[in-house]
This record gives sequence, C-alpha cells and structure tokens, in this order.
Amino acid sequence: MARVTVEDCVDKIPNRFELVMLAAQRARNISAGAELTVDRDNDKNPVVALREIAEVTVNFDDLRNGMIQGLQRHVETEEPEDVEDEFGPKLMAEAIEEFAPIAAASAPSEEDE
Repeated sequence: MARVTVEDCVDKIPNRFELVMLAAQRARNISAGAELTVDRDNDKNPVVALREIAEVTVNFDDLRNGMIQGLQRHVETEEPEDVEDEFGPKLMAEAIEEFAPIAAASAPSEEDE
C-alpha cells in the first residue's frame, strides 16, 4: 500500500480546500463506477482519489465541472414571473404618494434661497 500524504497533492493543487473538494468528487466518481487511473492496491476510494491527484492521472477541470454540476440546483417553472410588469406602475404610484409629503418638506423653499 502506497502512503499518500497531502503534501504530494498540494504540489498539484495548492488550495487545500479545493484539494479536499476535488478528491471527494473523484472518490464519488469512483464509487459510481468510474474507471481507476492507478492501481487500487487494496486502498479505499478516497485514498485512490488522492493518489490519482498526486500522480496527475485525472483531469482537474473535469473534476471541478463535475463538482459544480453536482452542487447546482435548477428549478423549472411553468411561466417566468415578471413582477415588474404586473406590479411596477402600481407600486411606483403608491411610492410617489407615500413619499411626496416627505419630499415636499425637505425641498428648499424660496425663503431659503
């Protein structure tokens, strides 16, 4: 069993947070049936993923894209809501009515000029 240290991987991916995220993504891919690029040597999936990263036998951009796609949530709606067209003029009129006295009170008078 080959010993893998984080130092071997940090040379390839300097950001440790990103390293952990990419290694976890690769381990999930392996669990889902992805082909191994190094010998398993009786290691578990996270260790195999770290060894693959240390030996640069996987494409880091593909791992990043897979991670992003796995975290994205997209909700389809039947009709896009266009709140501005429906309520815009009414809300604008209400705002003008509400703030008109405040604007009039703060406006400079002829005596101030």
